[in-house]
Amino acid sequence: MVIKSVNLETVCGITSKLPENSLPEIAFAGKSNVGKSSLINGLMNRKSLARTSSSPGKTQTINYYNINNEMYFVDLPGYGYATANEKVKAQWGKLIEDYLHQSKKILAVFLLIDIRHAPSENDRIMYDWILDRGYQPIIIATKLDKIKRSQIDKQKKLICDTLDVVDDTIVIPYSSLNKQGREEIYELLDNMLAL
Repeated sequence: MVIKSVNLETVCGITSKLPENSLPEIAFAGKSNVGKSSLINGLMNRKSLARTSSSPGKTQTINYYNINNEMYFVDLPGYGYATANEKVKAQWGKLIEDYLHQSKKILAVFLLIDIRHAPSENDRIMYDWILDRGYQPIIIATKLDKIKRSQIDKQKKLICDTLDVVDDTIVIPYSSLNKQGREEIYELLDNMLAL
């Protein structure tokens, strides 16, 4: 996959109507501070189009990035951010649920999990939610550069066991630092678009 053009086309907040796109959509879900914006920027070959922040909970909208006029990367709000109040958390949850329920163009949902830790209760809820909507999430195990190479298989197994993933679930370890895993994701996207 070669990224020629990227454009932040639509931003949807709590009260916005979701767009009816004609292009396929790849959705990115994950808890706050899991490295979602860093992954999206890495895939788009852009430094800071998706806003990254050291304070979690930055993405509070659904952001649609038009990629090569071929597909959309859809950045969903981060979940599980501890200091957000309950009302805000509920609104983010509704945004994500509305998107998964209403969009007719979802090709795949990438669920980002920090490779260093067992998935949280929120991660398990999101995984089950995505399954319930009829999608089999692709797990992107982020922050790969923070663990030793010898730990990768053990941590992947921990993620799979904790989420109780369905058979044939794809798990791709990814580092936003050295972009390890990016080519695998590109190949996956190319194969999806070719179908």
